[in-house]
Amino acid sequence: MQAVNRIVCNTSIQYVRLLFTFGLSLFSTRFILIALGDIDYGIYNLLSGIILLLSFVNAAMTVTTQRYLSVSQGSGDLLQQNRIFINSLVLHIILAVIVIILIEISGLFIFNGFLNIPEQRISEAYYVYHFMGLTVFFTVLSVPFVATLTAHENIFWISIVYIIEAILKFLISVLLIYFFKFKLITYGLLITLVSAVTFFLYAFYCQRKYVECSVVSIRYWDKKTIKMLASFASWNLLNVLTSLGENQGLAILLNKFMGAYINAAYGIANQVSSQLNFISQSLLNAVNPQIMKSEGMCDRGKMLRLSMLTSKYGFFLLAIFALPCIFEMPSILRTWLGDVPNYTVLFCRWMLVVALLNQLTIGLASANQAIGKIKIYMLTIGSIRLLILPLGFFLLKLGYPIYGLFGCYAFLVGLASIVRVYLMKKLVNLDVYEFCIKVFLKILIPF
Repeated sequence: MQAVNRIVCNTSIQYVRLLFTFGLSLFSTRFILIALGDIDYGIYNLLSGIILLLSFVNAAMTVTTQRYLSVSQGSGDLLQQNRIFINSLVLHIILAVIVIILIEISGLFIFNGFLNIPEQRISEAYYVYHFMGLTVFFTVLSVPFVATLTAHENIFWISIVYIIEAILKFLISVLLIYFFKFKLITYGLLITLVSAVTFFLYAFYCQRKYVECSVVSIRYWDKKTIKMLASFASWNLLNVLTSLGENQGLAILLNKFMGAYINAAYGIANQVSSQLNFISQSLLNAVNPQIMKSEGMCDRGKMLRLSMLTSKYGFFLLAIFALPCIFEMPSILRTWLGDVPNYTVLFCRWMLVVALLNQLTIGLASANQAIGKIKIYMLTIGSIRLLILPLGFFLLKLGYPIYGLFGCYAFLVGLASIVRVYLMKKLVNLDVYEFCIKVFLKILIPF
């Protein structure tokens, strides 16, 4: 009962955060679009997507660190928690430096005719690219602290930091309309400063609150733990690369075939999808630590039950908001943005369909992380979803309409979602009949 109360409490906290940050984000996007215009806004989204593609290690390490910390908490091993945190921090410092170097080297090729950016914007885009590299640096260093907060199920402080971040970005969007000459460069610089502020808020709180973060001793830095974390993270990379490859790979494809202006529409669609997806992601964030701790306590039955509940209720939470938005997208976008870039309605609708298909079995992804048998899972699911890149290229090359590209994307995501069930049957003897009855059947009629 205590675990259920904590899940409900943490989910509720995230909904309050969502209502606040979503409202600010809507206005921030509108003001930024007004301040920058379609071209500069599209350039910013294109460059930020490429930076995310180069910082894929960050997301893999977030899942890895949180997984090992939660399992250690489930087994009650405080010494192991301290060892994992310290070695994770060392690993992230190294990774942050490596990622910065990779970003700077990649910039030499990206701006040498690879991207379709108007010539008069190249100079400003190059400065923004450097600022985004620094943003990634602070984001990578934040990972061990965010993972610690998540493992402790301290969603409250994470939400406070998100709210502060949303307020700062909103203020930036307002100031950008009325002040500053070089708006694109200024926007990139101020977003970097916001990432630095969030890093210090996470680090300061964890150092004061949690023993495993406050005790830093060189005797806990060992190659064995770093190797364990790096090995687990290396297989998580495929999952992260899949997500980034789908998202930003499509952005690059659209840019190459249709120009920079279409990236503004795609950026808005991604924002709508991510904001609505957060509704169900809130439940996943609240349940994930419990799934990991259940495995740490050797209670696999509870772990699988929680993963099934996450799939079912996560889908419902997203569908309740996503379905009306799909049907009313034109009026929603007109009210929100005023002047809606071309293709935005189409992109937004398809991205929500993709999110719903992925949500069908999302709880099984957490279950797979908990048991640690991720090699076959990541290779299979990642390979299916990454097929969108070669298939998408050939579809556009052959002259198929854009909705054909997104239809193919939705099919592959749905296929990968179904394959998750089969894989978990093989890996942990998941009862497929029970999953279909308790998840698919109970989803079907209300949907």
